Amino acid sequence: MPGRIRRGSLDLVLEPGETVLEGLLRGGVAVPSSCRAGACQACMQRAAAGDPGAASQQGLHPALREQGWFLACMSRPAGELTIADGEPPAIGAAITEVTPIGPAIVRVRLEPDEALSYRPGQYVQLIQDDQVRAYSLASSPVDGPRLDLHVRIHRHGRVSRWLAAATPGTRVRLRGPAGSCFYTEGRPEQPLLMVGTGTGLAPLYAIARDARRRGHTGRISLVHGARDPDGFYLVDELKRMVDETGAFRYVRCSMTGEIGGEIEVGELAAVTLRLFPDLKGWRVFLCGSPDWVIALKKQCFLRGAGLKDISTDAFLTAPTPAQPRAAVTASSR
Repeated sequence: MPGRIRRGSLDLVLEPGETVLEGLLRGGVAVPSSCRAGACQACMQRAAAGDPGAASQQGLHPALREQGWFLACMSRPAGELTIADGEPPAIGAAITEVTPIGPAIVRVRLEPDEALSYRPGQYVQLIQDDQVRAYSLASSPVDGPRLDLHVRIHRHGRVSRWLAAATPGTRVRLRGPAGSCFYTEGRPEQPLLMVGTGTGLAPLYAIARDARRRGHTGRISLVHGARDPDGFYLVDELKRMVDETGAFRYVRCSMTGEIGGEIEVGELAAVTLRLFPDLKGWRVFLCGSPDWVIALKKQCFLRGAGLKDISTDAFLTAPTPAQPRAAVTASSR
């Protein structure tokens, strides 16, 4: 039986393989969307009746699942699905500061209208007009109410370019937090390996600081990858976290550059596995472009890390103007 969706005056039978998001858009309903892969949660809808499918609720907060919220881009209902009008809950926030921290990377500091309960390393959805983008939180609740985002400015990025030019006082809306890539207590002696590309450093920086603040005693190793040596940022802050005990290790890996010196040169996954060949008993955090995250997750598992001990945050961006609407660009946020 083909799926059928109802929303307001819309009554539409889905085509074979069509998602609820594609059906709504085909029916003329303006639904925000970005990654089209269930990561950014921009296309969230609420089921008033019917089953949107378990896959469409994966990764959502339990309270949202109980209220019937689901991700339209991941929903292919087998029967009839009635969708309620209205948007997911969001809070207002003001941009207080935009600071360049690296080549084509800015730190956007936000002051939310109400306190946001989150774990360092989770992400929020930032809403600007009809555009929704997911950004990892580089801050921690102990820093106060402010929220820090690391935003890479993409050439065709409507939201990233808008954020880079935003002035203090500019208003946005936020949804979240979401994501399971964060530090959990219980095994303070467990060694931690954190590997990220580009602004995948943002959640790792937050997680590393959070682990140390919570009294983690095991080794913490953070590997940051970039296309070239100019792509690194927060270098001084991370170097200051290194001490003589060897409890924190910071490695920079560039795909290009001269061999030798304090920067590793080579493909990030290969360098990581050379430096950390045995990961039995380790907890691993991987953040960055999806293809790379998936490949390295497999290699970490083959080298002894348990699947339950591997946390990932794959960064997906919206299609560029030259791409089809259904395409997904694998890139850092």
